[in-house]
Amino acid sequence: MFSKACEYGIKATLHIAEQSLQKKRIVLPEIAKAIDSPVAFTAKILQQLAKNKIVQSSKGPNGGFSISAEAMETFKLKDIVIAIDGDAIFTECGLGLKKCDENSPCPIHHKFKSIRAEIIDMLETTSLKYLSKQLESGTTFLKI
Repeated sequence: MFSKACEYGIKATLHIAEQSLQKKRIVLPEIAKAIDSPVAFTAKILQQLAKNKIVQSSKGPNGGFSISAEAMETFKLKDIVIAIDGDAIFTECGLGLKKCDENSPCPIHHKFKSIRAEIIDMLETTSLKYLSKQLESGTTFLKI
């Protein structure tokens, strides 16, 4: 459903959020290791997330990545998806056809429309704080 970059972006953001709840900054190699992603690829993803102000990056001996408490409340999964993949999942045809709408539907158009609505609702209403609290409590996992 999401690109590999977006999957890594979501995992990286949640890992950073979980560490930020404990008032810790986390450095790039640790993030890459935690989400099983190549360091260079993770760096590009984090650059996009920082550019969109989802994560904060600071340099120096006490540097690393973090997410403010306010950002955890404000940002939803949708913000990460748009920062990495754009809005295609919200607007484009489920089969990738250039022309697909109510007047010229593809074979899965009507079924996909309701599924998409549920996905959009989940992405728009799920905050980083909610997900990071689940990770922190041990009720969900990023890696087993």
